[in-house]
Amino acid sequence: MQHLLILFFATFSAAFMATVPPGLLNMNAAKTSVEKGKLNGIIFSTGVSSMIMIQAYVAVLISKFLNKNPEVVEVLMDIAVGVFAFFAVYFYIAARRNKKKKPKLVKVSKKNSFFKGMGLAALNLLTIPYYSGVNIMWNASGWIKFEVWDIVTFILAVGSGTFSVLYMYTIYFNKLEAKTNRFSKNSNYVLSALMVVLLIITLIRILAREN
Repeated sequence: MQHLLILFFATFSAAFMATVPPGLLNMNAAKTSVEKGKLNGIIFSTGVSSMIMIQAYVAVLISKFLNKNPEVVEVLMDIAVGVFAFFAVYFYIAARRNKKKKPKLVKVSKKNSFFKGMGLAALNLLTIPYYSGVNIMWNASGWIKFEVWDIVTFILAVGSGTFSVLYMYTIYFNKLEAKTNRFSKNSNYVLSALMVVLLIITLIRILAREN
């Protein structure tokens, strides 16, 4: 039971931080709330979270496959070093520049808010590899196993972490609007630090493999 609590809060935090920077999903949730009402914004956010939970399950399946095929993991670990290094620099530069972005907004009708949320979330192709990487890292740390309750906890934590941020944008957008630039800067610093941590962990695993 204790490891499930650790798994939930670790995954919740990873999902929360990934959703905080202003982007397509959270800004459209805020726009829907402003134009169609807060309830409609919450329905939109529920649609987004539902799709991301489905994507999280796909990410778990990918992680499970990689876990059963260590030769594939070895190749991916070598590639991951370059990827993590690139994103660490990318997020750091983005934080230093701290330019306010204007994400693309789409028209959302009240009737189709839930499905619009699911549709927009499905367009975010980085969700699956992100949560697949998180799942692999948690597995290496011993926080998750490929058992039913572990998988359910992981998926629920992803959905809860995502929805909590979207809910904040939906309910408190007027207060957050003036602070989104600072949120974006701080979040990018955190993501850059996370990439460095992942890079270090990957290098340690590669060195351990060679020894």
